Amino acid sequence: MPAPQGAAKPSVYGRFIPREELSEFAAWSPGAFGGQAAPALGVQRPAPPAPPQPSPEEELQALLAANRQQAYQDGYRDGLQALEGFKQTHARQLSTQVGALLQSIGMQLDEMQQEMARTLALAASNLARQILREELTLRPERVAGVAAEAVDALLLSARHITLRVHPDDHALVSQGASEVLAARGGRVLTDASVSRGGCLVDSDIGGVDASMETRWARAVAAIEGAGDWNAADATPAAAAPQGDA
Repeated sequence: MPAPQGAAKPSVYGRFIPREELSEFAAWSPGAFGGQAAPALGVQRPAPPAPPQPSPEEELQALLAANRQQAYQDGYRDGLQALEGFKQTHARQLSTQVGALLQSIGMQLDEMQQEMARTLALAASNLARQILREELTLRPERVAGVAAEAVDALLLSARHITLRVHPDDHALVSQGASEVLAARGGRVLTDASVSRGGCLVDSDIGGVDASMETRWARAVAAIEGAGDWNAADATPAAAAPQGDA
């Protein structure tokens, strides 16, 4: 039909629908009129290409890299465990060695202290013995007091009292202890076997050993290694004139 007068002339493309306004479409083919079914509507897109398969060499390299990484991790873990075990073993060995060393040092210190104590006791006894000998030399009259104490130590019922002293002390004892001897009816005899400064008392019921050796042994009984009265001085410093002691 002719277009109305005054109407705009239709465009040649007025019968076409823009593609962006179509939701589905299909390409037309001449076979559609030959009794064949028309293709289903829809957009036909090519299938995505399959990812490329790695070559055997690449697979081998990847496997080697994975094994290398796993071996590194295993070795690192085993190394840490071995290091921790070594540290613990070394600490135990070191603790044992230090304990044995401390015990050995303690024993050595104890032995050293004991040796020092014995040496000190010996030096002290030597010094005391030398001082006493010098005292007897300078003041021999002290033997009279020793004799008097020895006689008084006897029971009052004792009879036949005999006091034996060194020949050099006879006169000193006879004069210094005369009152005690007269009161007890005792007598003084000389005996060269008795050291100066000491005496031996005999009676019918017993005796008293007041010799220097016995008195010295009693005085130093608590001091180990002090030695006896007649022992030579252990230190040169203790050497001094001994007189007749």
